[in-house]
Amino acid sequence: MLQTLYDCFWYHRLWLPVNLTWADIEDQEDRVYAKASDLYITIPLAFVFLVVRYFFENYAASPLARILGVKDKVRLRAAFNPVLEKFYTQSSKHPKQTNLENLSQASNFTVRQVERWFRRRRNQDRPSLQKKFREASWRFTFYLLAFIAGMAVLVDKPWFHDLREVWKDFPKQTMLPSQYWYYMIELGFYWSLLFSVAFDVKRKDFKEQIIHHVATIILISFSWCANYIRVGTLIMAVHDASDYFLESAKMFNYGGWKETCNSIFVVFAIVFIVTRIIIFPFWIIHCTWVYPLEIYQPFFGYYFFNVMLCILQCLHIFWAYLILGMAHKFITGKLEQDERSDRDESDIPDEEDEREPVKNGAAFSNGHSVQNNNHHKAD
Repeated sequence: MLQTLYDCFWYHRLWLPVNLTWADIEDQEDRVYAKASDLYITIPLAFVFLVVRYFFENYAASPLARILGVKDKVRLRAAFNPVLEKFYTQSSKHPKQTNLENLSQASNFTVRQVERWFRRRRNQDRPSLQKKFREASWRFTFYLLAFIAGMAVLVDKPWFHDLREVWKDFPKQTMLPSQYWYYMIELGFYWSLLFSVAFDVKRKDFKEQIIHHVATIILISFSWCANYIRVGTLIMAVHDASDYFLESAKMFNYGGWKETCNSIFVVFAIVFIVTRIIIFPFWIIHCTWVYPLEIYQPFFGYYFFNVMLCILQCLHIFWAYLILGMAHKFITGKLEQDERSDRDESDIPDEEDEREPVKNGAAFSNGHSVQNNNHHKAD
């Protein structure tokens, strides 16, 4: 049964144009073709990336954070309370008014104290600025190096300047060593992002990020197996072109370099719109949707590849909407925080709170109040 499923999955009519089989793209003396087995290396490579990331964040990003003046806010910790902690972890982090009243009776706190406990407890779970800075530094470094490497791999290739060359002699296009490593490194990195997503900073577009990672992994893997390598390298280069601007803007924002952050973010917004909203659909998708039909009849792989590209483009439009809104607020000075971010909640007690007696011992831990006057412009 497994063999039947295997044969169905690799049926050549799904992956290749009509009148071609896998035998037509087997290695020869003067040609080397991509193989599905090559992708196995990307999983261990992903774990190598995670190890490298750990050392980079601790021994490169952390010292850089200190140099740029990235400092974590002082957050008051909520004193442990089994009743409130159980509700927080098992029911809701944002209790409704009826819940607050019931929790007040169960914990012997006032309703105001219960509200404050939940504010402080939520703030405890929010990532620190230094954690955000380390993540941004790691992604900035990879995206910048990947973009430089991508340009080095592509700039002298004829299909970089003439997109019709992408399909010349397709699928009998030999694989270059530079293309091999470009693919393996990019795919390994996206696997590492998917593996670490549970531990990374979560934002409001968390689900969209997951969809993006999965779609990217599927696209890279499929384009490799179907020998769509030329257009695949172009797609990866287009995506890497703007990402390092965003990550560098975040880094400067975390350090309080707001003017520098604003300037870089505007540049990022321009590059993002040009590459993802103009070049990607009107050059890349046009290249994959129109030009192949000049040399072969549509097949499943043709439709599958283009549908995945359209899914990515929908995500690009979604992010472009957020980015343009943020860029407008940057320019007008009205932006208080990243549209995707989850900021700390104010925890400054008012006079009435100060006069309330604390029941059952110390309800809250001692410390300085968390100041929330400096809102963040980029996550």
